[in-house]
Amino acid sequence: MIEAIQGELGATIQVLQAMQADRDLCQRVADVVDLSVAALQAGNKILFAGNGGSAADAQHWAGELVSRFNYDRPGLAAIALTTDTSILTAIGNDYGYDYSFARQIEALGREGDVFFALSTSGRSKNIVRALAACKERGVKTVGFTGATGGDMLALCDHCLRIPSTHTPRIQEGHEALGHMICGLIEQRIFPKAA
Repeated sequence: MIEAIQGELGATIQVLQAMQADRDLCQRVADVVDLSVAALQAGNKILFAGNGGSAADAQHWAGELVSRFNYDRPGLAAIALTTDTSILTAIGNDYGYDYSFARQIEALGREGDVFFALSTSGRSKNIVRALAACKERGVKTVGFTGATGGDMLALCDHCLRIPSTHTPRIQEGHEALGHMICGLIEQRIFPKAA
């Protein structure tokens, strides 16, 4: 059992080390922070969506921005599109599950907003449709995917690809980047003296 645990931790560390060494990925993260800070400072919001574990990440990151991350400060405008069961079930019933996020983008997305789209495969149909809805409305898009980027690679303004094809490793990479981005946004908008 101990060896299995160490093996799993080693696999996670390998992905994180590959991310750390990927200068292009690090630059894209910096660009996403700049984009997000500019949007929030202009009075816009950040929207989040994903399926399954990625839905949990969407909710988690929205919570980090609205409430707090490393320290107390005013709330930041962020909405997880994964949380309202009445909206999700109405859209699923009336339009189909593939429209669960696109319809919300139509209702809530405004030019200047930023949409964080999470899909380990990069092929989730409801995420792909939401990205198309963002393009129609001038909403900037940030994709969180696995190594290939899937269909999302061509649809996102910024695509953060985790260097793995294994879903748990991709999700762990997403969580590391999500926390990093939330912390950097907080620090940039509400600088705290060291």
